[in-house]
Amino acid sequence: MAARWQRLLLQGLLQGLLWLMAPLLWLQARQVRRDTSFMPEPPGHRAGICGSGTLVRLLVAGDSGAAGVGVTTQDQALCGQLVRRLSEHHTVEWCVMAVKGLDSPGLLKLLQDAPCGRFDVVVLSMGANDATGLCTPVQWARWQTRLADVIDRRFAPALLVYSAVPPMHSCRALPQPLRWFMGRWAWQMNHSLASVLIEHVGRIMHWHPDTTTTSGMAEDGVHPNADGYAAWADSLSERILDAQATVVRRF
Repeated sequence: MAARWQRLLLQGLLQGLLWLMAPLLWLQARQVRRDTSFMPEPPGHRAGICGSGTLVRLLVAGDSGAAGVGVTTQDQALCGQLVRRLSEHHTVEWCVMAVKGLDSPGLLKLLQDAPCGRFDVVVLSMGANDATGLCTPVQWARWQTRLADVIDRRFAPALLVYSAVPPMHSCRALPQPLRWFMGRWAWQMNHSLASVLIEHVGRIMHWHPDTTTTSGMAEDGVHPNADGYAAWADSLSERILDAQATVVRRF
């Protein structure tokens, strides 16, 4: 209970700072949008099957992180590197449903419009665009519950993994104090979601390792490069494999 009140207090302080610092933050955000280099989604296969052993059907969905912005091919992106690690233990049938710039409402529509199918594991990369749109932490957690409900109905996974909002405090493309503010806002979003997931079996949160940003960032200073995606995929694959022992249905 004390932790909950501390989060609410911090959220209130951040919202107060937003009003006080709004002109400066708006100017900095505008400058970032103007100066940040455009990086497209990389080409490559967005579905396939590889590996050997027990079948695991994997869906990676979300925003530019799921789409692999920051690298030159899908093999270097999050899904490509995650599949490579999981295929050392399983036959992996995989699919990417992701679009650069998506926020949670956009992803909800994308998933609602997608054909129904069965996936054992669904990984969501979502939150950076919600954060820059200043979706409040409580509202964001509610959007994630709506996404989970749609995913359960349409894909029935044994495991839903939320990859936390990226460590925006390490995003070198953001000047201070915008970087600090967005980092704290993202932190609040993550903890708001984590408190909700405690009540749900088969829904877990994966926190970005520090090496996601220290291993390498793309030239835009926003997205990971191949090394950054490798660090992300390493920790994510370990989380998924560890979860096999606790989910209701074996993959």
